[in-house]
Amino acid sequence: MHSPYLMMNLLSAVYWFDEALQAALKEAGIPNVSRAQSMLIANISAGEHRATRIARNLGVTRQAISLMLSELEARGIVELVPDPDDRRARIVRFAEQANNTRRAAAKALHFLELELVERIGLPAYHGLRDAMRMNWGEPPRVPPDVLDEPERENVAAPVTPI
Repeated sequence: MHSPYLMMNLLSAVYWFDEALQAALKEAGIPNVSRAQSMLIANISAGEHRATRIARNLGVTRQAISLMLSELEARGIVELVPDPDDRRARIVRFAEQANNTRRAAAKALHFLELELVERIGLPAYHGLRDAMRMNWGEPPRVPPDVLDEPERENVAAPVTPI
């Protein structure tokens, strides 16, 4: 998808990664993983082990993550264990029997980044990676007068790049 809106292009990029990740997980013997579950698995594979941070990363509620974790735990993919640093909390990790899931997710994500470098080139990859790693701050409030502006036809992009 080529859209004049950056948000839609970012989503297309996420879907590109996710579809390849889901295919790799299926090949590793983990069928029927939803997009949300594969995103959760990607977070764990990247080293995130607290459900609240995973929920924040995915933009969903803690309750939604708890539901997904319960389902993945029932399937033997993840386990919730006491946090040694905080008795009230639990950490998420791959279940011992899901080592192939962890390895497949990590290898697939690494391969996909290398493939992306091949497709778009190292400078573009570094620019994309660096922009995604930046702290963009809190989402801004769109002023009401912006929403009231008359619509312009044939606008190629919302912002002209510098």
